[in-house]
Amino acid sequence: LRSGRCSRCHDPATMIPLMVIRPEPGCSATLASARVLGMAAAGFPLFTLTPRDWTPPSLDEVDGLLIGSAAAIRHGGAALATMRHLPVHAIGETTAQVARVAGFRVASTGTGGLQQLLETITPASRLLRLAGEERVALTPPPGVTMVERIVYASLPLPFPDGLAVQLENSAIVLLHSAVAASHFAAEIDRQQIVRTNIHLAALAPPIAEAAGNGWASVRSAAMPNDAALLALAAQLCQTPPTKRG
Repeated sequence: LRSGRCSRCHDPATMIPLMVIRPEPGCSATLASARVLGMAAAGFPLFTLTPRDWTPPSLDEVDGLLIGSAAAIRHGGAALATMRHLPVHAIGETTAQVARVAGFRVASTGTGGLQQLLETITPASRLLRLAGEERVALTPPPGVTMVERIVYASLPLPFPDGLAVQLENSAIVLLHSAVAASHFAAEIDRQQIVRTNIHLAALAPPIAEAAGNGWASVRSAAMPNDAALLALAAQLCQTPPTKRG
């Protein structure tokens, strides 16, 4: 990288296009960040987010909110208005900022996964986890109890024609969730697109594993956040990675 920009991506002869498949508004945010880094990026959301009906627990039994995605704030609905007095523990800075804009006080912000954030919460707390239908299992540490409510769902979409065309040649695809990895792999096979042309950059190792094998390469970000994922994508853009079966 030179001045934070990908020199290889600026060379038309060696450019490897970057595909972003996460749902909006995250797709547009990632695209904007990728373009600042000089990468040739295109967005093809393969999911749409939709709210789910849910009933809050008694707020007298909750000390704070555990939020693993900004989507929980964006799609949590009217019930969230009754919870603004509760501190938020957010998985990352993007989620924390969305919570602040919505009127919440952020008590802590993680830099790793949600389990890692959960283990830093002290003193003893009773947490309400607001999550999507597809979510990672968590184990509260001693002294912390947790109830869950499903407030949104991520619904898969079929490949748009433009994405299928892009993937006929070499491309880098960003994977932000295990569900996205599985859906992307299934659509690739359904459309009989060759996997060996496609490099995958995953937010975390479990996401990479969900994509399966047969790709040109599969790499995981150093940290589970968008900045680290784009840094990985920039590396893949500069140097063709070793193929992995």
